[in-house]
Amino acid sequence: MDIGVVFQLDPPASAVVDLAVKAEQAGFSHVWSFDSHLLWQEPFVIHSQILAKTRKVVVGPMVTNPKTRDWSVTASHFATLNEMYGNRTVCGIGRGDSAVRTLGLKPTTIAELRASTIAIRDLAEGRIADVRGQDIHFPWVDGGALPMWIAGYGPRALAVAGEVGDGFILQLADPDITAWTIGAVKAAAEKAGRDPDAVTFCVAAPAYVGEDLAHQRNQTRWFGGMVGNHVADIVARYGDGGGAVPKALTDYIKGRTDYDYAEHGRVGNTHTNFVPDEIVDRFCLLGPVEDHLARLKELADLGVDQFAVYLQHDAKEHTLSVYGEQIIPAVADW
Repeated sequence: MDIGVVFQLDPPASAVVDLAVKAEQAGFSHVWSFDSHLLWQEPFVIHSQILAKTRKVVVGPMVTNPKTRDWSVTASHFATLNEMYGNRTVCGIGRGDSAVRTLGLKPTTIAELRASTIAIRDLAEGRIADVRGQDIHFPWVDGGALPMWIAGYGPRALAVAGEVGDGFILQLADPDITAWTIGAVKAAAEKAGRDPDAVTFCVAAPAYVGEDLAHQRNQTRWFGGMVGNHVADIVARYGDGGGAVPKALTDYIKGRTDYDYAEHGRVGNTHTNFVPDEIVDRFCLLGPVEDHLARLKELADLGVDQFAVYLQHDAKEHTLSVYGEQIIPAVADW
């Protein structure tokens, strides 16, 4: 199992780059970043600095979207970085949450997510791409490679991930929901005539190593609120009866009243008080090392290829260090 890490892009950017260098030295395989240009700094600029100061880690957004960035510009960013640093990028992509909602827009459609995924990959890898009905290509790309990993929770997003994604990103670490999503993505891949085992599965969630569980829960409760934004969309479309999606995913947002993106992804977000401890424990990896290893083994047995650590709390360097010293070596052969 690979272990990646996800950074928010708060200034100074140099601190994020320094953490990325430490992550590579600790054995992390991937360095991911948020992509919400109103809330945090510009990811692709910082990606270039991370790639310049590292040698092995794969770098990408978790996740970008096809609405705030033109598809061809996104592809050009990746193709340029790959030419400069040797195909060390990955594109996490979804319908858009904070990046689009803070602009007063709605997340993109599933159809646009599907079409943009194909087009961005084709362009970045040097092929002719269909971009909204127009055939275009980059004549300067030679030998580019760009895996497209689709993030989502709802049945239609999972189907698109199986049909056209190189990977799937689930942003929570609950084993029951993980099993359901992996099954749905693999079924869609098989239905589309693809090899289901060719899809890479990534689970991303906050991880905090330590003994003070109450403190860790308070430091990571924001994550349940962030996931709740996506779940609210699913409930609005499918209802909360447990037919289309598991009730384990929908029940906890019944106490959700509103959400202020000014506190999005922030420790102490006052709009996430509806998230109970049980959900924090299920969605995140908390506690001592042995508890992290137990959950990671459970996820690996379900078919998860990578766990990506959301590193947004008050013990970033400690958690990074413990993962490097004790957890990454233990899961390397899983």
